[in-house]
Amino acid sequence: MRRVLILGTILVLVFSFSFAYAQKSVRLSIATGGTGGVYYPLGGGMANILSKYIPYVEATAEVTSASVDNCLLVGAGKADLALIMADVGWDAYQGKGKFKAKIPLRAIAVLYPNNMHIVTLEGTGIENVSDLKGRRVSTGSPGSGTEVKALRVLEAYGLDPDKDMKRDRLGASESAGALKDRKIDAYFWDGGIPTASVTDLAATPGIKIKLIGHEDAIPKMREKYGPIYVKGIIPAKSYPGQTVDVPIAVVWNLLVCHEKMKGDVAYDIIKTLFGYKLDLTNVHREARWLSLERQVGGSPFPFHPGVIRYLGEKGLKLK
Repeated sequence: MRRVLILGTILVLVFSFSFAYAQKSVRLSIATGGTGGVYYPLGGGMANILSKYIPYVEATAEVTSASVDNCLLVGAGKADLALIMADVGWDAYQGKGKFKAKIPLRAIAVLYPNNMHIVTLEGTGIENVSDLKGRRVSTGSPGSGTEVKALRVLEAYGLDPDKDMKRDRLGASESAGALKDRKIDAYFWDGGIPTASVTDLAATPGIKIKLIGHEDAIPKMREKYGPIYVKGIIPAKSYPGQTVDVPIAVVWNLLVCHEKMKGDVAYDIIKTLFGYKLDLTNVHREARWLSLERQVGGSPFPFHPGVIRYLGEKGLKLK
């Protein structure tokens, strides 16, 4: 009788799990970034929250090369949601830069500011961006928003990344490792504060990082690429051993989808992210930036109609 009861309990649990899984009629793939940045843990947190609180959704976070590739994945129908930088998204929407055709992106949410880190070590003699000339520098992984923005910063200072320096194209974790091993002299990384790989590098015994300010690049970047870039700072003590504020160029991050996403799905996604913001902030503190007010004027291309419906219910009027 005891065995029968145990078997019966197991069958009930299996049936219940199978039934619950069967109700997950919508599978969502979230394109994020490399494991050393913010996109991946934040996207993973989103996937967990959406799967937990939207009864019909099963979401998963995918490791990618970040913004450029993420736009292409959404355009090709290989990802349903993606975290991207607004400047890359604007290029994709217009079919410019690295994009041969227009991608019909729609904004789901304006998330948090992406902060350009130019990381080197004390003692290298690199004090400003111009000092990168003749050095070995990583400008970010191919297909990343970091690479796009890094090249625009260098352009603003009159530097050619392929002629004026030895260029590597490494992701966040790989760049930090290469700098620690003295295989490169500096690297670009565009992400949230703090970024785990930069924190780990700065906390390494015998290492003292130096962050290079570059707010002087912003006027030329805005003149050529539009008012997407704004001034920001990496506050002192954001990383171990960092004692001063560092003035930088900032662009905001977006959560996007394809224009063909169903309206009710987009509505439930944004409603759930705002409704469980605290859960998301517990995954990564950069989620604290998510707010209703920042949605107004925060995306260079249109919001999804389902999102507009939700924000309209909150008293906001968006296009």
